[in-house]
Amino acid sequence: MAVSNSSHRFLKMHKSLLCFCGGSYFRYANKSTLKWFHSQTQLKQSKPIKQIRTNFKKNNKSNIKESSVNPRVYMKDTIRNISNILRYSTWDSAQQQLETLSIKWDSYTINQVLKTHPPMEKGWLFFNWASGLRNFKHDQFTYTTMMDIFGEARRISSMKFVFQQMQEKGIKIDVVTYTSMLHWYSNDGDVEGSVKLWEEMKDKGFYPTVVSYTAYMKVLFSHGRVKEATKVYKEMIRSGCPPNCFTYTVLMEHLAGCGKFNEVLDIFIKMQEAGVQPDKATCNILVENCCKAGETQVMMKILEYMKENSLVLRQPIYTKALETLKNAGENDVLLKESNRHLSIHYKKLEPVIHDTVSDTISIDQCLLTSILTPEIVSSVIESCVVHERPHSAALAYEYGKKMGIKYEKSSYLSLVGLFIRTNSFPKIVDTVEEMIKNEIFLGTNQSALLIYKLGCAKKPVSAAKVFDFLPDNEKNTTTYTALMAAYFASRNISKGLQVFKEMKDMGIPVVLGSYNVLLAGLETSGRVVEFEYYRKEKKQMMQNTSFSENQDSAEEMTCNFLFARDYVP
Repeated sequence: MAVSNSSHRFLKMHKSLLCFCGGSYFRYANKSTLKWFHSQTQLKQSKPIKQIRTNFKKNNKSNIKESSVNPRVYMKDTIRNISNILRYSTWDSAQQQLETLSIKWDSYTINQVLKTHPPMEKGWLFFNWASGLRNFKHDQFTYTTMMDIFGEARRISSMKFVFQQMQEKGIKIDVVTYTSMLHWYSNDGDVEGSVKLWEEMKDKGFYPTVVSYTAYMKVLFSHGRVKEATKVYKEMIRSGCPPNCFTYTVLMEHLAGCGKFNEVLDIFIKMQEAGVQPDKATCNILVENCCKAGETQVMMKILEYMKENSLVLRQPIYTKALETLKNAGENDVLLKESNRHLSIHYKKLEPVIHDTVSDTISIDQCLLTSILTPEIVSSVIESCVVHERPHSAALAYEYGKKMGIKYEKSSYLSLVGLFIRTNSFPKIVDTVEEMIKNEIFLGTNQSALLIYKLGCAKKPVSAAKVFDFLPDNEKNTTTYTALMAAYFASRNISKGLQVFKEMKDMGIPVVLGSYNVLLAGLETSGRVVEFEYYRKEKKQMMQNTSFSENQDSAEEMTCNFLFARDYVP
């Protein structure tokens, strides 16, 4: 007890010295020295000191109170608050409220407030008020946003004044500023002003981006300057600037306006081959143009893509598409399947039919059910397959499903073959899913060929879905290699590599065909480092006896037969 008390007094008296030592000498001391020192100085107590415990509780309570009194304020809430002040208060009142806000006024905050589109006059007053703030200076971002506000309101003279201020004050002017201005000039009908700005931008040494190229092309197309727009597109390609989704949309929108829907479909397919996937906005624009022209074939192709990629139409465009298909006498099943949320909504709005009419319809349905036997429905499907009519075949197939008809494997395979030939890929996935639900399996060979075929058609999502539908005993070397080949064929290299690694992790045998697919995909995509790594791995594996033995089983021989003969993705 005396020893412990004396050591406690020693620590208390030499507290400052020990703190200094802890910051210098003990930083370099070894672990054994530190352990020895702590064993000599620490006190062994059965109960904690009450004073420390009570202070700890008080600190916790104070921290909880502070956090409840001062909750964290996020920037988005601050921006919304300032925007509401500008919208719903007079400028005098708004100015007083702004001055009481305890926030740091910087370029980002001012720019985000202006981007919420407050009333134009208050936005301009706020812009000038911010100019007078201490330690704040407008930059090209705030100036460009202010110009956008004036341009949207067609106050071109005010926009020019802001641009002139930028030049006088030496504010940096970039491609974004010029692109914004030429867009608003065109929007006001001054296409010559847009052309002059484009030339001025290039003369001053600014390199156009994909956004500026696309915006200028849209300006030219909108004003009927097709040759100039085509020239700009070729210049963009030559400069090494790859088109994005919006660029392709501008091109397709122009072609659709000219009635060239075959060219629209070509670009729609080629942009996917180039690795650019059409988005929701693109599909809505194209479907709307198809409705205007009464074009249903191209519309069906776009709807198939939308269904496969879980994209939906906006309600007004859905209504137009429904009316267009009805007027053309086309089936609207695909439209409703790809927009289930809207089709359900419209079903609720359908008028109630009189009882006598509904009774007549129910009698007709009973007669049809008794006449249309499974054999007749299957014959209808076969006839549609022979005459290459995918929509009619799909309609007969869906009708048979509702009647509870169980199709034979040959009927399913005929449908799958027809859908492959007519590029109706979403229907392939639905048909395979229905097959497997009815315990009718494709088998390893046919599954692998179908998965690879979907990959070659740039439909890796459909290929992955078909692979997921397979039973566990069919997820083997051949089908894994086929899925990997599908990803490489659609230029999705990362996914292909991921499948190969998953294959090895799960203990699926890797054979010569698997390595051929992997190496061909890596070589085509220019991934030299990974190509060399797996080439050496293949060489080492081929020298291994167990690897050579794996090639002799039926499954591995099938994989090698499909993919080990001069495979090119």
